Amino acid sequence: MDINSLAHTKWNCKYHIVFAPKYRRKVAYGKMKQDIANILSMLCKRKGVEIVEAEICPDHVHMLVSVYPQQSIPDVVKQIKGATSHKLREEFPQLKKMPSLWTRSYFVSTAGSVSSETIKWYIDTQKTRD
Repeated sequence: MDINSLAHTKWNCKYHIVFAPKYRRKVAYGKMKQDIANILSMLCKRKGVEIVEAEICPDHVHMLVSVYPQQSIPDVVKQIKGATSHKLREEFPQLKKMPSLWTRSYFVSTAGSVSSETIKWYIDTQKTRD
């Protein structure tokens, strides 16, 4: 079990997050897939979010993240989706034609110590399922 701690706090806050492009368009492939991975990595480091496992499929993104207990998951998802959309639109002009890159919706589930291993396996095997 991964227990994090500060002076007076111990926590294990992991979340499974899934979000998709608008209309489930298959946009994450080739260079764009690598750019999404780089942007997610950079942004999460900056925000203090640890990416435990992630998989970028052509029509959706799976992430298992560990966050501080003070962080709001809706804010984390909003920042992730907003920053990736902004940076990708700068690099890929064809995305500017789309009114928005990501859907407004997303899926989030808490991941306890036992289920986090199952979620890691699920995310890791996404490529073989699609």
